[in-house]
Amino acid sequence: MKHKIMTCTLGLLAVASSSAMATCDQIISKWNHSYFAAAVGVPDNGGYGLPMWLTAVDETGKVCAIVNSHGSGADIGNSSWLGSRVISAQKANTANAFSLDAFSISTSNLYGLTQPGGSLFGLQESNPVNATIAYLGSADDFGTGTSDPLVGKRIGGVNVFGGGLALYSAGIKIGAIGVSGDTSCTDHAVAWRLRFLMGLDSVPGGFVSDSGLTPFTPIKGDEMIIKLAGSVANTYYQPSCAHNHIVNPTQGAATGTIIID
Repeated sequence: MKHKIMTCTLGLLAVASSSAMATCDQIISKWNHSYFAAAVGVPDNGGYGLPMWLTAVDETGKVCAIVNSHGSGADIGNSSWLGSRVISAQKANTANAFSLDAFSISTSNLYGLTQPGGSLFGLQESNPVNATIAYLGSADDFGTGTSDPLVGKRIGGVNVFGGGLALYSAGIKIGAIGVSGDTSCTDHAVAWRLRFLMGLDSVPGGFVSDSGLTPFTPIKGDEMIIKLAGSVANTYYQPSCAHNHIVNPTQGAATGTIIID
């Protein structure tokens, strides 16, 4: 009898846990392809203005969709960096894997901490990309949203430069996005804009607690902190992207970037 009661109880707990788990549908329902036009190629993004890859994962790290701002098809690698498809998935996995309901960590926050002498040195080797699935399927389906061959799979990987942000609905983490295709500073700026447009940026907090700017710039906690000079090891900072001409992305809530001396 005790065994039956325990089995029933465990069954109810499993149902409760399953129903509470965020799904890909919750993320995909917030997406509109027109967001790319509002986020990619914006002057304040800096960088080269290249097409971007976006991957979304659910809170278990499962890929929900992969899209490219240029389009899709086998020749997409001639207009945007093909390697950035997998990198975008890697960034999404990282932001999701190391963010919590109460604390968001962007991929850019990990850069300094994973440098030699940093407290997380070696983290980038801890969860390698599953290369057996990374390039499966027809290249014609790359970037086709929910038809991309990586959808439904957990690719893994840890990326430690800008472009990966956790997604929050009513302050609860439901997954993450990863953006890649330009400089890492630009990737972060685009991801920041896309998360805002999707309405999934109710971030509870993170490493950043004070922008140090006057007047004070509203922050969420997982901003990219760009260090203009000196070592970033053992900090949650990232170096400036040279091709962003240092001043871009601009400081502030629009790009999630804070520049310090």
